Amino acid sequence: MNRDSDDRSSSAQITNQQGENTSQQIPQPPEGWDRFKWLGPSFLWMLSAAGSGELLFTPRIAALYGYSLLWALLAAVILKWFINNEVGRFSVCTGATILEGFKQIPGPKNWTIWLILLPQVVVAISTVAGLAGAAATALILVTGGTVKLWTVIIIAVTAAIVFMGQYEVVEKISSIIGIGRTLAVVAAAIFVFPNLRQFAAGLVPQIPQNVQYQEILPWLGFMLAGAAGLMWYSYWVEARGYGAASLKQEQPLDFNQISHEQVKRLQGWVTLMSFSNTLAVVGALLAALAFLILGGELLRPQGLVPKEQQVAEILGSLLGDLWGPFGFWFMVAIVFITFCSTTLSVQDGFGRMFADGTQILLQGFGVQGRWTNEKFLQRFYIIVLLAALPIAIYLIFGEPVSLLQMAGGIEAAHIPIVTGLTLYVNHRMLPKELRPSKFIWGGTVIAGIFFACFAVIYLLQLTGIIGTSGGGS
Repeated sequence: MNRDSDDRSSSAQITNQQGENTSQQIPQPPEGWDRFKWLGPSFLWMLSAAGSGELLFTPRIAALYGYSLLWALLAAVILKWFINNEVGRFSVCTGATILEGFKQIPGPKNWTIWLILLPQVVVAISTVAGLAGAAATALILVTGGTVKLWTVIIIAVTAAIVFMGQYEVVEKISSIIGIGRTLAVVAAAIFVFPNLRQFAAGLVPQIPQNVQYQEILPWLGFMLAGAAGLMWYSYWVEARGYGAASLKQEQPLDFNQISHEQVKRLQGWVTLMSFSNTLAVVGALLAALAFLILGGELLRPQGLVPKEQQVAEILGSLLGDLWGPFGFWFMVAIVFITFCSTTLSVQDGFGRMFADGTQILLQGFGVQGRWTNEKFLQRFYIIVLLAALPIAIYLIFGEPVSLLQMAGGIEAAHIPIVTGLTLYVNHRMLPKELRPSKFIWGGTVIAGIFFACFAVIYLLQLTGIIGTSGGGS
């Protein structure tokens, strides 16, 4: 009896020591001004779709439909705050990536990983090719040459930077560019601010006549971040060392081994992540509204729509009409820098996600060695999936807007899937104290339903079950 009692006492002491050690390893969440040093993941996430959702598609939507879809823009941005918050919550609390969470979902082995990765292959190739091609339309205005040549160079250079660089470099570049671009376009939008009554009319949910959902769905899909971008947030939060990610564990945190003090620390990190997420959403919303106003006031009256080889030239007129030649070239510079930096973010995010997913799949088949080394896999994907294949695809098709529209459509249709899986793993794996409130849970559910509705309508229109006449160019 005494020996059994001693054994139980020793076991309890070991468990308590493990909990204390883990608690000591997780740092206290930063407070006050120190919190602003931890905003990188959110700014990187915000910028990952800036080149398409904000800079390309928002002026395009405004040129086609004016302010009639303002309500959809606001809904997409606000609802993605909920989804992103839940993706970030998982990684902050467990220290694992969101794909590691999806792996835990019951059913055939790794079925959720296949469900995520297979469609994203198309998205990755099309997005990199489309973004680089759009950036190249700015370079030809300055240097001459062909869009295809500069597209190849841009893809190769950005891939090399991601291949050789560090997360901190991409984070720094992205944060500076994101802030600078937002300030510039918001200042410009103030100069041409529309009639308030006309602008406010767009707050009423409505669908324009002859609307083309192949225009709207990519816009909503890429606005702020697509399905892949939402998952990348998990990787950038982990790379920055938020919460349990500071432990650098290979497996999700075991909540049976943590103390009450550690749970409180994780709650503090979740609060910091939500604060960072909110600032990024506000910044993205300001930029998106500014681009909507500029497109509605400057492009729509002239019948100009950003398209294919003229993306930079037409977007340049947004500020050119306001500030003359200086404004035109300043906007062309914004176009080039934004599309290039977004390409960097996209290559970094997809490289991390595909490396993580492939590692999970191969380990499921019992594969060991180099092909389960995450760093090796990341570099392999940067070279093959995010450089060589986008170059080949662009040289074949050569239409940046069409490539991004295809990628954005898949992204929007994928968002409800990512939302549902994330809600499931957070409910299943997180202790009650770390789960979302009923308000956040409900908002996330509504977000999934919102994007699912647009995706269904898009598929019905694509298959000819419902149709429109006229539309975008």
